[in-house]
Amino acid sequence: MLRSSAFENRDEIPERYTCEGDDISPPLTWQNVPEGTESLVLIVDDPDAPNGTFTHWVVYNIPPLTNALPEGFSPREDQAEGAQEDLREGRNDFGKVGYGGPCPPTRDDAHRYHFRLYALDTNLNLAPGANRGQLFELMHDHVLDETELVGAFERSLGP
Repeated sequence: MLRSSAFENRDEIPERYTCEGDDISPPLTWQNVPEGTESLVLIVDDPDAPNGTFTHWVVYNIPPLTNALPEGFSPREDQAEGAQEDLREGRNDFGKVGYGGPCPPTRDDAHRYHFRLYALDTNLNLAPGANRGQLFELMHDHVLDETELVGAFERSLGP
């Protein structure tokens, strides 16, 4: 089960975690990782984007004993401290490696943001910066289980 202390499933994502706020990742926790899991993958996307599903965040090779990612997570900082050295962040559809918060292109409709955590029976042999398509190609035969947290965000009507 995937959760966030910042918002409940199907509720509004606080502005702090969006392009209208600090644009940092929300805190996430999970439990009940299946036996045999070698790594976890987190993919955050927006299926309501006008040109098709838009990827906001990709994190892979998360160690199976990890049960959380803190608010504002940055593996580059964690790796500097020597932790989680196999963990990788991928390229989002903003063209950057790391988290890119909800940011609908128009101010008149709410979008849904799916935070999906996959348990895999392998580590993915991908360098940092891989995209969602590359992950799906390698992971499709290795998914043991998945869980999802959905949040919504609608841009303010200000200027």
